[in-house]
Amino acid sequence: MTGLPTLLRRLAIYNTFKTRAEAVSAEVHRFPTRATALDFVLQILRSEGVGNGQQASAVWADSAFLATGNQEELAKIPGLSFEVTREKAAAARVGISRLDWAVANTGTLVQDAAPVERRLASTLPNIHIALVSTANLVPDMTAVFSRIQPQQTNYISMITGPSRTADIERVLTIGVHGPERLIIVFVDEDGMA
Repeated sequence: MTGLPTLLRRLAIYNTFKTRAEAVSAEVHRFPTRATALDFVLQILRSEGVGNGQQASAVWADSAFLATGNQEELAKIPGLSFEVTREKAAAARVGISRLDWAVANTGTLVQDAAPVERRLASTLPNIHIALVSTANLVPDMTAVFSRIQPQQTNYISMITGPSRTADIERVLTIGVHGPERLIIVFVDEDGMA
């Protein structure tokens, strides 16, 4: 059983992450179970009009979240594909992928993006839904680097908020080089990632 000091420390780390991520226009949500997180993701897919039309589809990169039997039920949703190709991701409105860590002091998500499907789902669609296990929320980048195994990791992505750029005239534009909306979904239930 986790003691009160540990729970308070985890809550403080989560609150720091939420504050930092929302400061750069990310949306942050936390759910106790996979089922409640899945319900939330389905609400987003419905509200975004995911279907079979052009720029209306969604891609979901494989993760342990889908290994719990959800994939068969989710496959019935029109426009949702678990086959993530460059073409499908570029045409998708929503991309869903698992992120490996969340860094509280910067509001940054870190992903072992060696599997190309993860990169495609997190960078090409207009909306990225990032699934993160709450257990993988760490206070700082030092904690992430202590967990990365260079001999097992070939490609690391770091995501802080939706894509943004400013041209020479210093006009901020959202979504030019990646998703214009980042929705971060923390799941407390063990084994989510």
